[in-house]
Amino acid sequence: MKVGFVGLGTMGSGMALNTLKGGFELVVHDINRDAAAPHLEAGATWAESPRAVMEASDVVLTSLPGPPEVEAVALGESGLLAGIRPGKVYFDLSTNSPTLIRRIHDQFAKAGAHVLDAPVSGGPHGARSGRLAIWVGGDKAVYEQNKHVLDAIGDKPYYVGPIGAGAIAKLVHNCTGYILQTALAETFTMGIKAGVDPLVLWQAVRHGALGRRQTFDGVTQHFLPAHFDPPDFALRLARKDVSLAVEVGREFDVPMRLANMTLAEMTEAMNRGWGGRDSRVAMLLQEERSGVQVQVPQEQIQAVLDNDRNA
Repeated sequence: MKVGFVGLGTMGSGMALNTLKGGFELVVHDINRDAAAPHLEAGATWAESPRAVMEASDVVLTSLPGPPEVEAVALGESGLLAGIRPGKVYFDLSTNSPTLIRRIHDQFAKAGAHVLDAPVSGGPHGARSGRLAIWVGGDKAVYEQNKHVLDAIGDKPYYVGPIGAGAIAKLVHNCTGYILQTALAETFTMGIKAGVDPLVLWQAVRHGALGRRQTFDGVTQHFLPAHFDPPDFALRLARKDVSLAVEVGREFDVPMRLANMTLAEMTEAMNRGWGGRDSRVAMLLQEERSGVQVQVPQEQIQAVLDNDRNA
């Protein structure tokens, strides 16, 4: 089976290499041909356009920054649709708009081809290691027939429902995470300003009901040590995810007060010029408002984690 891959960026590069390791013939394309160097060296074939990728492949995967790029690659003049034939299968791995992927699905269906949304979660390390959740929306039979392709790039593919369902699951997951980080910044700064040492406060709350579910361990990577560069996931991309979730809420008349507040926080951080920093950098805004600095040396945090593991 020939698999096509469009988008060889931070996430796509690792997933495409794992497709090769899975034993598939691989055809690749990216707006930056240099990004394909490791894939071509490993045996992939270069295609000059998304259309050429579709023409040469049985199944095509895309990993792109967001809806504008997905729309251009799927429906543009030299896009995937231009190279479509009946029976072809297209999985979009991007964090995308459910409304857009449904529109793309309908366009491809007219040509007898299949579109499924399959956004991933696990970050760049997961993309390289293959430890990725993949949430799939679309025709279940088509998903099951082609699941072996997804198995090559992720260890937890999961069928969610009809077209658009995977995108919605991803937006619920990501938007929830960013709403929680806003709440954590608010409550932590309150506790610290009220007189509790930040490291002691973190140690205390992580032993509560939420803490036992490791809810608070997320603050150890960025917020507590004040480590936002280089980014694990850039603020500009995180803001896009939350914006998409807010759009879905608006489309279905679902009030999303915290999501809108979170979006406002991220927009303010973007306006500070922080778009290329880690998405958690928006938490610094609450530090400024509260008048406290939340920063714990990494070695102290690690000592607590190591002590818990050895206990």
